[in-house]
Amino acid sequence: MIAQDGIGAVTNRRVAAEAGVALGSLTYHFRSQTELLRDSLLRYVEREVARLGAIAERLRAAEATPKQAAVAVEQLLDSDPARPGAVAELELHLEASRDPALQDASARCFAAYEDFATAVLEALGVPEPARHAPSVVALMIGLTMRRLGTGAQDAHGTADALLTIVRGARAGD
Repeated sequence: MIAQDGIGAVTNRRVAAEAGVALGSLTYHFRSQTELLRDSLLRYVEREVARLGAIAERLRAAEATPKQAAVAVEQLLDSDPARPGAVAELELHLEASRDPALQDASARCFAAYEDFATAVLEALGVPEPARHAPSVVALMIGLTMRRLGTGAQDAHGTADALLTIVRGARAGD
């Protein structure tokens, strides 16, 4: 719903209809639309943090080669740019700027992405990978936002952009 029509589309009536539950049941569990939206975004964060953690764990456990690390980044970014998660992620961070109750969730999401980026940079042999991980996360989120806004269907240029960061990190150390 958020992906298709934005946060404003999250109304009790519409959520109840799409979920196939009685409106009274929904309003019993969620006293306000803010609470409903917050809970929805928090559930997304829990799934996303678990997903990213599992990918990072697999990269580390397999002692991934640089090629495997690059493939992991491309697979993460090459999924459908209009997938609900990509839009929900951006909405989460925007909503957290207005709702302090979501700021911890936003921070957890960024931390999970930074852990994933650290695992990728470790596989690429970058010194001090945790120090450079926020740059990789900014790249990934920026490219996702660009794809969402332009309707681009692939992650063209991601590998080159990542290599630019890696070269810069190696040159600086």
